[in-house]
Amino acid sequence: MQHTLKALVFITFLLPITLVHGQRSTTSSPYSRFGLGEIRGDQLPQTRAMGGIATGVRYLSGYGNINVGNPASYSALALTTVDVGVFGNITQLSRNQLSENSYNFSLGHINFGIPLGRPGGLSFGIMPFSDVGFSYAIPGSIDTVDIRTVYAGAGGATKAYLGYGIQLNKNFSVGANVSYLFGTLNNIRSVELPNDVGGLNVRIDSSQYINGFSFDYGAQYFQPLGNSVNLTVGYTGTAGTPLNTTASRVVTRTPTSVEDDFENLPVDSIGPPYEGRKQSVSMPMKHSVGFSIAKGNHWMVGGDFNYAKWSDFRIGEDNPNLTDSYGFAVGGQITPDITSVNYLGVVDYRLGFKYNKSHINIADQNIKQMALTVGFGFPLPSLFGGSFYKINFATEFGQTGALTDRLVRERYINFHLGFTLNERWFQRRRYD
Repeated sequence: MQHTLKALVFITFLLPITLVHGQRSTTSSPYSRFGLGEIRGDQLPQTRAMGGIATGVRYLSGYGNINVGNPASYSALALTTVDVGVFGNITQLSRNQLSENSYNFSLGHINFGIPLGRPGGLSFGIMPFSDVGFSYAIPGSIDTVDIRTVYAGAGGATKAYLGYGIQLNKNFSVGANVSYLFGTLNNIRSVELPNDVGGLNVRIDSSQYINGFSFDYGAQYFQPLGNSVNLTVGYTGTAGTPLNTTASRVVTRTPTSVEDDFENLPVDSIGPPYEGRKQSVSMPMKHSVGFSIAKGNHWMVGGDFNYAKWSDFRIGEDNPNLTDSYGFAVGGQITPDITSVNYLGVVDYRLGFKYNKSHINIADQNIKQMALTVGFGFPLPSLFGGSFYKINFATEFGQTGALTDRLVRERYINFHLGFTLNERWFQRRRYD
């Protein structure tokens, strides 16, 4: 019991760090300006390494795993499971033969999974939902006066969820997540006069605090195919429940700075500022179907297809003209021999690919994303009877956008590292 208490203290210490995730940026993508930012998804490193497949994933290599991507999978939990992870990325932005690099790092997730006897399982946790982080300038002119329009943003949203899955019969299970989304999105837009010392720059500072509930649901059908091979087919959906926002805005005028690293104080404001304006956010409905075919603890392959109706997204009366998104993912893993005395034989080797036509369209150009994913699952020695540990690592080598039509090409490497603990926390002890 002592080691369990230590684990709980460790996780309790990390939890407040996760709660501030929505207040800081972990992305440098100019495409995070649109909608609620860059959507992170519900996958843990185990499934991210396989292209992000999750809808049809039920079991994974003999260890207890929490698959938030389909709550119907919670009914497959056999051991109490804790998963804690971190996230980092390296991003290169390129446009017009110019490029710059950025680096980000943050705590990624804290998730719990608890089996509730034969019929079902429970999961709860906290993880990032979206990230906003960008800063860029567009030069221009009005008559003979040079101007520079600067866009910048930071923040994001966090997801705290509680889910339950139940197995209705030997081949079918259903489940649902109730999530609370919260966070702040900060945006700055300024029009600057870089060569007019006597001019006044105009700056608009706006922020939106977002909060509200979201509902996800899922189902899985699983059927043995013979020779220890099993098929799982899954479906998940998001109800598109509206969220709430509290918005604030202020517009100021500031004299042009003589020095690049010095900014003058505002001299006045334009129009009355507002704070506490209430609005509603219309969220899109999402759907995903997927499958997996697995042979015991030896190998698994699968695929997902997803669709989201982002054209319905609104913030108050504002229509940001987002488009419906769709994409697919394929991937799998192999464990050479889970009973081997050779350590390399018990390691999970994972590989995947994903493609998405995102919800962003710029100048009639759809912004597309694709990534190759690679990962490993490293089992650790069991220090206590009935306990199992694994380190899961995933890397995504991806690209968003392109260099055509004056777009920005974003190339990135995302790193996901997770620690998985399996234990029998609630098993009644018996003595002879």
